[in-house]
Amino acid sequence: MTAVQLLTQPDADQLRETADRIRRHIVDMCAGSEGGHFAVLYFSVLRVDPGLPADPDRDIFVLSKGHGALALYAALAERGFLAVEELKSYGQPDSRLMGHPLRCVPGVEMPTGSLGHGLALGLGFALAGRLAGSARRAFVVTGDGELQEGSCWETASCAAALKADNLVAIVDRNGLQLTGPTESIAPLEPLADRWRAFGWSVREVNGHDRGELREALQTAPWKPGHPSVVLARTEKGHGVRFIAGQTASHYVKMSERSHARTRAALATFVREETP
Repeated sequence: MTAVQLLTQPDADQLRETADRIRRHIVDMCAGSEGGHFAVLYFSVLRVDPGLPADPDRDIFVLSKGHGALALYAALAERGFLAVEELKSYGQPDSRLMGHPLRCVPGVEMPTGSLGHGLALGLGFALAGRLAGSARRAFVVTGDGELQEGSCWETASCAAALKADNLVAIVDRNGLQLTGPTESIAPLEPLADRWRAFGWSVREVNGHDRGELREALQTAPWKPGHPSVVLARTEKGHGVRFIAGQTASHYVKMSERSHARTRAALATFVREETP
């Protein structure tokens, strides 16, 4: 048995409430001076302990798409790695919560944001754990536009060759990158077939369905000796109709008015989502 155990196992209602709080934190940070899958991972999958962030048997999480740091900070705060109050310091002078995550933030394993590197880092953590005889697993969230980087596919090939079945990739497949739709810039489809061709086990899920995500991530690896990848089909800005599905939502800095409008829209979405 690994030294670090999953300290929480929330039911569906608790997981939904946690996800809602994470969304609100993100919106609030976007309204600060800087602008700007985690609930399931941190509350149902990752074996981590906020009191022992450097435990050698902990699971590793790498946010390869480092520009998504807001969601990571919100999840880390909800999980107890840092105080929720610290989220207000995002992007401020002397704050450790920068636009891309830094190792000085508890729970952040490596600084990321130079796209195409995170999967290789995750593979390194996975192999190090195996060599140490640890039950450690490594989870990596990548963007879909990021998969246009050749280094991602070099890592995919290497991970399969090394039978790194303690490595799980999660692709945020929202179909948009900084300058437009992925399929009009450098098409990725058929994406699932590409991963299978590299020797990975593949599952495609609705990235907004916490039940689907939890089932896929808790049961990985699905095929011994093969790394796993979850293709999470998502919508950028999901839950806020006037932001959702827009390329411009890649980076958002909210005015006081747009912040209030977004919080109101998010509250409506939460009410509609609640059974």
